[in-house]
Amino acid sequence: MNSTDLWTLAVILGLAAMTVVTRCFFLISNAEWQLPHWAQRGLQYAPIAALSAVVIPEVVMQQGELISTLQDARLYAAAVGAAVYFWRRDVLQTILLGMAVYLPLHLGWGW
Repeated sequence: MNSTDLWTLAVILGLAAMTVVTRCFFLISNAEWQLPHWAQRGLQYAPIAALSAVVIPEVVMQQGELISTLQDARLYAAAVGAAVYFWRRDVLQTILLGMAVYLPLHLGWGW
């Protein structure tokens, strides 16, 4: 093995050890502890923040630029999906009706 292979192996082993330690940190400790209230409150917003960071750019951007036309099926499907969710609070209906709007516009009209 040359030095590059040894360095790569050392980095992989070090990263693996760090991953195991950080993921098992909560299981290793015998003492019971809780997150501070501010951290618990902040973690309540993590799922919606992550979802927004993934979904919103996908809806309003195409190939790294903001869409410049209203003839984009994603806009209408997202609007219908949001409306259905806020009206019914049903994720399955949100997906089904959003796709019911998206597919005809995208596949049928080529938007």
